[in-house]
Amino acid sequence: MSDEPLREQTPDSLELRHLRAFVVVAQELNFGRAAARLFVSQSTLSRQIAALERSLGCVLLRRSTQYVALTPAGRTLLEQVPAVLDDLDDVIQATRSTGGELAERIRRLGDQFADLTYADVDAIRAAAERHYALMPIAPEIAFAPVNAGGVPGLVASPAQPGRAWVLLLHGGTYTSGSAYGFRSLAGALADTVHGKVLTPDYRLAPEHPFPAALDDVHAAYTWLISRDAAPHDIVLAGDTSGAGLALSLLLRLKDRGQPLPAGSVMFTPYVDLSAAAPGTLPHLPAPSATRQGTAWGIARYLNGHRLDDPLVDPLHADLRGLPPMLLQAAAGDEGLPDAERLTDHALPGVSAPFDSRRPLRGTPLAPGS
Repeated sequence: MSDEPLREQTPDSLELRHLRAFVVVAQELNFGRAAARLFVSQSTLSRQIAALERSLGCVLLRRSTQYVALTPAGRTLLEQVPAVLDDLDDVIQATRSTGGELAERIRRLGDQFADLTYADVDAIRAAAERHYALMPIAPEIAFAPVNAGGVPGLVASPAQPGRAWVLLLHGGTYTSGSAYGFRSLAGALADTVHGKVLTPDYRLAPEHPFPAALDDVHAAYTWLISRDAAPHDIVLAGDTSGAGLALSLLLRLKDRGQPLPAGSVMFTPYVDLSAAAPGTLPHLPAPSATRQGTAWGIARYLNGHRLDDPLVDPLHADLRGLPPMLLQAAAGDEGLPDAERLTDHALPGVSAPFDSRRPLRGTPLAPGS
């Protein structure tokens, strides 16, 4: 039997995000600057540090309205934990590179779209829902059905939500996708902003072509600001074609003089409609996993509506007066050119090009500024 003393086990309540938050606060010695770096509110950051101190059973920071200082225990933790976090990141990256079972499952499931076309929308919808079902869902987030101004949807909410709201418009080329399928993204957003996320189940094409989807998300936004949220507490988010729908909503709100949300986030925006022009589409529907296949889906949504309508073509719309916008697109993604064009259009005269060499690029935009 070994004479070495037993090592005390790490508390089960210890969370990595709390350790990462502590490192930033310890570096800044200012909760405001640390919260800005972490993209969380100061109250959320304070709760994370308090939870870490409870887990460890000691005070790490002395804080008042004038200063923040490390305690001896805090200095000890700061000396050790950055290296531990770096080592853990290396372990996770190595594990993913040698394993990657979940990523491989998602990739294989995505292959089923290669043989589908928008001539069979029901098959695409079923495949999409099977694909979304693999995405992890934050266990601490609750989901509740809601009737948002006559539009069904889901609200994702943490245990103690703040005032922030996100109106999330799902992707799916206007023909597939659902609030249920996008629970993973909605839950991640709710956890990040520590607020509620409303995902409306807007009507889909071809059964309901333009402007049915726009009417539905407009109704959901109007319901939200009339019932539960002020416009300055709402951020509009859109994924792929949902980003195009989000821009349509922003342009309609501006044209009608209605209150605008505080900002918008566009994930891999699909906003270039030129490929959906009748003379550009291939004679037969292309595989859905291609840009031509996407163009067929968009064409079914437009159903003959003119492509030069600024309400559906943000690349030629007047974006001045819209709230700040954040665009995110991954290198190698087929949606990257759309993000680049939208960036150039939203910020005319900006000399620095969109850096497509980085794995992920977040570009904050202030249209018309």
